[in-house]
Amino acid sequence: MPATPDNKQILRTQLKAMRRGLGPSLRASVDAALARHVLGLPQWEAAPIVLAYLSVREEVDTRTLVASALAAGKRVAAPRVVGPRRLAWYEVGVGEAFERSRMGIDEPHERPERLVDVGALGADALALVPGLAFDARGYRLGYGGGFYDAFLRDFAGMSVGLCRSAMLLESLAALGATEPHDLPVSLVVTEMGTRGQKTRPRVPASEGAGISPA
Repeated sequence: MPATPDNKQILRTQLKAMRRGLGPSLRASVDAALARHVLGLPQWEAAPIVLAYLSVREEVDTRTLVASALAAGKRVAAPRVVGPRRLAWYEVGVGEAFERSRMGIDEPHERPERLVDVGALGADALALVPGLAFDARGYRLGYGGGFYDAFLRDFAGMSVGLCRSAMLLESLAALGATEPHDLPVSLVVTEMGTRGQKTRPRVPASEGAGISPA
């Protein structure tokens, strides 16, 4: 099924309702189990830097993972919107004070000395990637801003999609929710474990590449 704005918007509306329906206590329990799987990844252990979105509302929690990374002595960077489809990543520390954006998202302060050059990071870097849903091949449905689509094209490290199992779909392409330029994440982690292989070719959806179901 070809991707259309209508297909994507209908699916986003359905998935947001499904996510809210999980309830706060179930989401918290699921997210705690999911975090344990992330912390058990050898790539997490080896990563000198973790790029992490700052979770809000019903998103999969990243605050625990950020705290764990900082406690382990890793560098941690969080994103700030700096233009259409553009994120800048700034290092953050323990007890960091964030700015609340007009979209209601916490962002790091714009401090040039803390700016991270994403394109210069090596394969051992690790990024936590948000999404309304992921599929078995690692493709994601985001919120429509295109920020992480652009980010994945520049990032050479391990990209980890955080996904509750209720939001893990078989195929976003079959639902008309992928486009030819979309790239999959390296690995999807749910509260049940991991889906996918440890490395992947950076090939767009139009060429049928992605991570294989576990």
